[in-house]
Amino acid sequence: MDKNPSQTKNPAPAKSARSEEQSVKSSNLGEFAFGKENYRLMLIGLAIIVAGFLLMVGGGSTDPNTFNPEIFSFRRITLAPILILAGYVIEIFAIMKRPKD
Repeated sequence: MDKNPSQTKNPAPAKSARSEEQSVKSSNLGEFAFGKENYRLMLIGLAIIVAGFLLMVGGGSTDPNTFNPEIFSFRRITLAPILILAGYVIEIFAIMKRPKD
């Protein structure tokens, strides 16, 4: 049985759709997911988190039989956790912020 040319499907639309996908993929190939400002905000957030953990360090005692009340200072109990949470908020903001085109 010979196929009638009117019964055969035209593969041209499928090829054009593929070429459009390839052009979109090739245009986004060299771009980064984040912009320069996003990376800068991420580094700032990371620095704040590290500063918070550094403020939490210390307050221990060399002798396990003596108690050091310095472990309950404002710096370790209040300031350091606030800085760490602020750093995480900055990190989330840096990830969610749209880069400028």
